[in-house]
Amino acid sequence: MSRGELSEAPQSRVEREHTHYRLPVEFSVPSPDKHPFVMWMWGLLRLDFTGIVFGALFFCWSLTPSLLPRDWLFQGLIGGINAAIGYGVGVAVYWVVYRLFLAGKPWWPPPRRVEIVVKIAVPVIAGLTVLYMLYLSAGWQRELAALMDAEGTTTTGYFRTGALSIAVGALLISTWRVLRDLVRLVARQVNRIVKMPREVANVIGVIIVVVLVIALVQGVLLRGLSNVVNSAFSLQNNETRVRVEQPLIPERSGSPESLAPWDTLGFEGRNFVAGGLSAEEISEGLDRPAREPIRAYAGLETAATQDGRLDIVVAELERTGAFERAALVVVPTTGTGWVNPTAITAEELLFAGDVATVATQYSYLPSWISFLAEREKAAVAGKALIDRVRERWLQEPEQTRPKLYIYGESLGVQAGEGAFDGLAEIRESVDGVLWVGPPNANRLWSQFVTRRDPGTPEVRPVYADGLVVRFADNASMIPPADQPWLYPRVLYVQHASDPVVWLSPDLLFERPDWLSEPPGPDRLPDMRWFPIVTFWQVAADLTNAAGVPDGHGHNYGTLVLDGWVAIAAPEGWTEEDTARARGVMEQYAGRDGPEK
Repeated sequence: MSRGELSEAPQSRVEREHTHYRLPVEFSVPSPDKHPFVMWMWGLLRLDFTGIVFGALFFCWSLTPSLLPRDWLFQGLIGGINAAIGYGVGVAVYWVVYRLFLAGKPWWPPPRRVEIVVKIAVPVIAGLTVLYMLYLSAGWQRELAALMDAEGTTTTGYFRTGALSIAVGALLISTWRVLRDLVRLVARQVNRIVKMPREVANVIGVIIVVVLVIALVQGVLLRGLSNVVNSAFSLQNNETRVRVEQPLIPERSGSPESLAPWDTLGFEGRNFVAGGLSAEEISEGLDRPAREPIRAYAGLETAATQDGRLDIVVAELERTGAFERAALVVVPTTGTGWVNPTAITAEELLFAGDVATVATQYSYLPSWISFLAEREKAAVAGKALIDRVRERWLQEPEQTRPKLYIYGESLGVQAGEGAFDGLAEIRESVDGVLWVGPPNANRLWSQFVTRRDPGTPEVRPVYADGLVVRFADNASMIPPADQPWLYPRVLYVQHASDPVVWLSPDLLFERPDWLSEPPGPDRLPDMRWFPIVTFWQVAADLTNAAGVPDGHGHNYGTLVLDGWVAIAAPEGWTEEDTARARGVMEQYAGRDGPEK
């Protein structure tokens, strides 16, 4: 983008004579004898000085710490995006200032010697500032990594960020310029056909190019990408993880007695029904008698329609005697149908196996794609599952039917929230809710956080004195303190460093409360809010949200056990029981594969 990228303002004679002196000047080499295509390509590379200043500023802002540690590769990508955005902002700022204040002024452009000083000073100062910020950023990243017991980066290695950011920023700026030139080309063609003012032709050109780009992206690129992604992940859906075998016990879907065939459950469904601890392992770990846990599941291929899949899982619950157990847990899944094995192992230990868990698959896509493209679909699928299971559950005698609980994690929280209009309906419908790592856009979560008690921070809100709904980021905050916690209980578990919880479009232009208040336990106090930049920083953190150690980011580890104990502990459960159950979970950790 250059000084003419936003508009070509009419020039006076003096302006035309001094065009090559006017600020912001560009890095370009006039070569009229060269081929026009070569000149056009060179035009994609020249830089505007005001754009350089703002680009360097935005890049330096992007180097400040975010929620999670980032290696040089991700920092380079996010730095390049922010530098390009800053460059565009700088060009726009100069254009506005020039049109409103500088055009026609006798003292503008400045003398030649001033121009030369600026040409030398701007890139030198910007370069030195960027190098210094890269040095500081490497230190911040090491501090953040140490805070989360992760491995930190080296200063020399982190300097690769600068080179990658330059490449990414140059690519984005050049893409913008190609679109700008396309608009001008279209405007000229329109003007040849129908004579009209240049401004009108430019507007028409913009409209035509925007429509073409949207059609290309939505009609070709996104559709093609969606088909490729769906095809790729549907192929994975037909695979089975190494050492995962068909269950033979009747308490599991996919077993020989099951109404849901093993080969229809999908990759994650097979992991779910084949995993977990046996009754013998639970009994040995808890030192008490245990029952074989029930796991019911339907994959996308188990039936052709959502209603068909729900019919099958309800039939599975009936077949396995799930409505005769102490507890029934409904789990709206994330993305490909993944169910957190740690969370399900925790509940099965809590009830000594006397529990049934039910889930269904609604997509082939992994949760990070579903989070961007299928949130509404997740909510619809979650509501359908909860409503159908609860409808059947209500047919059981109230005195003998199991306790009904809802568990959701990440996108599964949004899927679970979709079944309820508000807190009153939750209290009337189920016996407890545990939601872990809720996305920021969730309707109920947002209501509770927005309406939190005055004086309580956003990362640790208190809603209505904590009588029903509570929030926690560690085990010490979960148990009831000096105030009552009524049943049925609703618990949100969320980390101050979880980008899934804190990413919001509002970050673009508004400082959130959680960045104005004292930081949470695993966030650096050096993190600051910057317009536009902070949004992209937190968005980049999503890529590594679950890749940090337990207790940070989107990795909640055995903290889900404390959550289950808080909302559903059987009578007589003690702290010693919790410690014993945690030991069992740690003993068998990783046996059911990765957590995400």
